[in-house]
Amino acid sequence: QVQLVESGGGLVQVGGSLRLSCAASGSIFSIPAMGWYRQAPGKQREMVAQITTGGTARYSAAVEGRFTISMHNRERTSDLQMDNLKPDDTAIYYCAAPRRHGTPWSGGYWGQGTQVTVSS
Repeated sequence: QVQLVESGGGLVQVGGSLRLSCAASGSIFSIPAMGWYRQAPGKQREMVAQITTGGTARYSAAVEGRFTISMHNRERTSDLQMDNLKPDDTAIYYCAAPRRHGTPWSGGYWGQGTQVTVSS
């Protein structure tokens, strides 16, 4: 089993920056990738960014060019640097990891979430 814990959320003004962090514990070397998802009130959960242990990253179109994901393989930690934040970025942000290569993220490990609020 793997436990994921997020930190770093908060309140920020439009155009500001925040950095989220996720720490994994337990059988951390079983997870092949880490990622960030978010869910805004009244909306479905959506993928924000994912990164593999090989360093391959992908982003949603909504955050491409503004957010940067990183992963430290040895510790299985992940950071999400969020710049030029917009009100639409307001959501609960979740750290996630699939259980094994090729398995769905939805059935993987999830953190408890951290609130990000962007005020205008």
